[in-house]
Amino acid sequence: MARDVVVIVGSVRRESLNLKLAQALLGLAPETLKLEIVPVGNLPLYNPDLDATPPPEWTAFKARVRRADAVLFVTPEHNRSVPAPLKNALDMASRPYGGNSWDGKPAAIVSASPGAIGGFGANHHLRQSLVFLNMPAMQQPEAYIGHADKLFGEDGRLNNEGTEKFLKSFLAAFEKWIGKNAP
Repeated sequence: MARDVVVIVGSVRRESLNLKLAQALLGLAPETLKLEIVPVGNLPLYNPDLDATPPPEWTAFKARVRRADAVLFVTPEHNRSVPAPLKNALDMASRPYGGNSWDGKPAAIVSASPGAIGGFGANHHLRQSLVFLNMPAMQQPEAYIGHADKLFGEDGRLNNEGTEKFLKSFLAAFEKWIGKNAP
């Protein structure tokens, strides 16, 4: 049976390179991983005042994360950190205290940007949050996809053999990571 993996894309931009990358990952995943992109752009901002009566978007998102076997984050870098919609999703699904939907979920991170360092700052900043959320994050291979704006054709599809080969090996390693760390 395939492992259920929620894919959280940090960017909400319509032509997002990270969304294109996440879509490519869906097509490159082995049959033993069922990847599903779960949007975060529609989530209302986290506000503790709403914990008692959460918006339906929060309830649905938290339930989907709880059902997943693992989480794959695909994110750009904004000011050496993750974009606000991703941070909001992390905060909202970990609250209220004692209701952490992320708890124990094996995780992996792919960061991508047009720059040379491939979202290194966002990748590592996100890792800090995952420690607090009790999510074992895959350490190797690391995935910083630089010059991501050069990796996709006009049709939005990944057109770089080297990157495709790397992403397949990354997903194979993630599959093993999930097996070792599944709750």
